[in-house]
Amino acid sequence: MFRRFRAEVEDAVGDALAALDLPTDDLGVEEPPEDVAATLASSVAFRLAGEVGAPPASVAADVADAIETDGYEYVDRVDTQGPYVNFYVSTAYYADALEAGRESDYGTLPSTDTSVVVEHTSANPTGPVHVGRARNPIYGDAVARVLEYAGHDVETHYYVNDAGRQIATFTWAYETFDDSELPEPERDRADYDLVRYYRKGNAFLESGDEDAVAAAEAEIADIMQGLEAGDDEAFERVSAVVDQVLDGMRTSLGRLPAEFDRFVKETEFMRSGDADDVVERLRESEHAVYEDDAWQLDLSAYGIDKNLVFLRSDGTTLYTTRDLAHHEWKFDNYDQAVTVLGEDHKLQAEQLEATLEALGHDTDALRQTFYSWVNLPEGGMSTREGTGVDLDDLLDESVQRAREEVEQRLDSRGRDDDLDDADVDRIARQVGIGAVRYDIVSKQPTKGITFEWDRALDFEAQSAPYVQYVHARCCGIEGEAAAAGIEASTDLTGLDTDAERALLAEIARFPAVIEAAAEGLEPHVVATFVRSFAETFNTFYRECSVLDADSDAVAAARLGLVEASRHTVANALDALGIEAPESM
Repeated sequence: MFRRFRAEVEDAVGDALAALDLPTDDLGVEEPPEDVAATLASSVAFRLAGEVGAPPASVAADVADAIETDGYEYVDRVDTQGPYVNFYVSTAYYADALEAGRESDYGTLPSTDTSVVVEHTSANPTGPVHVGRARNPIYGDAVARVLEYAGHDVETHYYVNDAGRQIATFTWAYETFDDSELPEPERDRADYDLVRYYRKGNAFLESGDEDAVAAAEAEIADIMQGLEAGDDEAFERVSAVVDQVLDGMRTSLGRLPAEFDRFVKETEFMRSGDADDVVERLRESEHAVYEDDAWQLDLSAYGIDKNLVFLRSDGTTLYTTRDLAHHEWKFDNYDQAVTVLGEDHKLQAEQLEATLEALGHDTDALRQTFYSWVNLPEGGMSTREGTGVDLDDLLDESVQRAREEVEQRLDSRGRDDDLDDADVDRIARQVGIGAVRYDIVSKQPTKGITFEWDRALDFEAQSAPYVQYVHARCCGIEGEAAAAGIEASTDLTGLDTDAERALLAEIARFPAVIEAAAEGLEPHVVATFVRSFAETFNTFYRECSVLDADSDAVAAARLGLVEASRHTVANALDALGIEAPESM
């Protein structure tokens, strides 16, 4: 509705400007100031005042006079307030919003026939996922979900770094050290088990006997050379480590949930010869230079001062070299390629995009988005040193704290449904993990986050539990209404209070919110919307009873509004990867 209303407003302003023989390149359609009751406004009069030679208010009045509303379904009337041309919605707008909101898939946009691959997380498979990297799977999964809601055909990929020095070191350590030399694993799972070898190996390389370290470095180099040469044994040795760790990491990520359609290994592009093909084409490039015993690409023509090293002196490729082949494969198989990266990868991302252009690719299909880190108040984290806070620890504690909150509130619940231990466990998981996801995804990705329990789990503040409770409240109202024999309707005649119309207006906006979030790869836009929606619903709940309505018709209409609200909240939360509990 809102999207269509906006299109009608744009048409109306454009036609009016054309009739006045004024330029139509910038219509100025925007959200009106808070003190204006209109749904949309045009500030075009500011831009045209100088050209017309009249005050903005006078220009706005002329534009408004030139607008004929009879031909529009959703534009009811137009007026002006100072320099703004204000547009108000029709009854049909509210009626269609209520009708559409009662569909369970409300907010899902029509298919765009566009295939999009979203690559996210892609943490090195050297051990359990830690909190510092938790933003990538949460943000990345939300990006993929929002794009899917926006009508795109989405696949999610995890790009596995299984060919670098870290993995070669990990493989050597796993084959070298005995379990008896290692501390007990923190959890009974492969990634927690094997990370002990990785940490032991790094400690040995930093402080071991000089000759022994030299021998170890030779073995590590042999593994890397074997991978580069396509040696099957080298691939099998590495896979024995990587696949076990990935299985464990997949379990952690699945708790968020963050699931992947495909795990793409960088060694695939080594074994296929695609990485070697990239090297040969780069060596023939006019930007190629051989400096410091390595082949490099001079990217100064693209505004990048630092050269890209794409082939070492020993003939081995680098991560970015293989990633170039990976992206060429993406371009061949998908219409758009979205990559979610940490802010420490900005230079690498710029080099990759510039190099793809140097190879002759149109990089318009490439979208790279960056996030900053998540910290706990206790401080920083490092997998390599073994001092980090694991994602599993964060989720366990969040679920436990959520359970304590739920149990404290059991006696004050307004619902007459009895919750057993299994119900409490389920709600604690939904609320606890939802709190983590919402606290992270609700922030602009480029802003750093310090995760704080009290804020994230506050049922009364602007948090996931606050929003989730709206869904549970809707479910409760619908259950009570069903018991009372009330059936929902879409009759607007009884929905005339400010609270009811405000809620309808918010429902109508939801598809446009999805559209904006997808266009900007900004799921926090959805989070902001659903938080505001929860506030609007709670005002309606306080002022407009369903069971005690003045008439059966009003009760039925309000119940329809509750149903539309439930779908809006549920799907907004789903777009963020957050469950919507039926009871809390």
